Amino acid sequence: MQNLYDGTAMDAVDQLAASLLGNLTPPWSQWFGFKPGPDLTEAETEALAPILEKTAQTIQAHFDNSNFAVEMHQCFLDLAVGGTSTLYFEETEPGSLSAFKFSAVPLSDIVLEEGNNGFIDGSFRELSLTLSKLFARYPFAKLPVNILRDGDKNPDHTFDVLEMVVPNNGSYEFKAILMHENTPVVLSDGRFQSSPAISFRWTKSPGEVYGRSPVMKALPDIKTANKVVELVLKNASIAVTGIWQADDDGVLNPANIELVPGAIIPKAVGSQGLKPLEMPGRFDVSELVLDDLRSRIRHALLADKLGALSGHRMSATEVVERSAEMALLLGATYGRLQSELLTPLVQRAFSILKRRGEIPDIALDGRTVCLEYRSPLARAQAQKGIQNTLTWIETVLSMGGEAAETVDKHRAAKFVGEALGVPSDLIKRNLDTAVQSIEGEGTHV
Repeated sequence: MQNLYDGTAMDAVDQLAASLLGNLTPPWSQWFGFKPGPDLTEAETEALAPILEKTAQTIQAHFDNSNFAVEMHQCFLDLAVGGTSTLYFEETEPGSLSAFKFSAVPLSDIVLEEGNNGFIDGSFRELSLTLSKLFARYPFAKLPVNILRDGDKNPDHTFDVLEMVVPNNGSYEFKAILMHENTPVVLSDGRFQSSPAISFRWTKSPGEVYGRSPVMKALPDIKTANKVVELVLKNASIAVTGIWQADDDGVLNPANIELVPGAIIPKAVGSQGLKPLEMPGRFDVSELVLDDLRSRIRHALLADKLGALSGHRMSATEVVERSAEMALLLGATYGRLQSELLTPLVQRAFSILKRRGEIPDIALDGRTVCLEYRSPLARAQAQKGIQNTLTWIETVLSMGGEAAETVDKHRAAKFVGEALGVPSDLIKRNLDTAVQSIEGEGTHV
């Protein structure tokens, strides 16, 4: 943290990470859901909708009861600065409050590989663990005697472990190797249906494995602003303490002068004595340059677009326009994060709980069951379609007569509900069945 004088970038990175967390995976909020796929009939859809809604709530409860929000925020900080981040998604022991355990992996501790499909599917992670942590993480490991002796002699002594996760014939091969005195020891090995290492990037160029971050784009302005603040502080120090000049008149001795109230400074006859040196620096110019640099930094890190607004309350139209602007700014990044982070995250959670028997054994294949996102950013992207649909309905209904009959109100209401992220079990799929049920109840009464 040496030679850091301007905190604009650090504050903007914090705001960006908090905005990503709140817009993509808001804590204690249902930011995803499941809905029946297109291959199902109306009756199957009606029967499956409440089951899928309960399944989504079960998975969300495990997310909320875990350390997901804490580790995810750290990953977003790494993403904003380094352009690439990795979240380790592991399963806890049976009986824990949550079946999920997360850990944000520093970029310096992991090496990533990109597969033929364009996704990062291979990882090599380095860990430093004490003997007690080795047994906790790898309970069935068989350690050599010299390692046990070193660990017992010094409980704080750490051992280097390399964890490897690579794709292999539709699954992922896992192996943990202890490197000690040039003698590799296999601590654990096995296979995963889905990779526990979820790596994602902000943006990337063709041919690159690691991503590029908004901080990299703003780095010239960040360094320049830091230097300007340093010079301003030096100039301010000089302005407060002053630089003094004196004639060498044989009377004035600078070593004996104390600039305190009431001090008497001797000087020779005809000498100018002690006087301040005029400084050519102008604070107003430096402030203008600094304001422009800080504005560009906040713009590059989206702090001026994603941050909370202060001042007057926004109207409904302003809210829609701001949501559309936010969706436009984060459109490309959100698409990458959805495919590299959110979808693998939900798929692995679905796989773990299905294996534990906590959710039904249903295929999340996009045909029988579809994954949908209900985060604020996902809803913001749907606002434009909703607004166009409502405008068309309002215009057609105002025409009256045959024009109004062209509106299928049930399907329109279902479309708006799905676009707004309304739980699928609250939307009636077969209106005729519902009407017959209501008429039957009325006849029975």
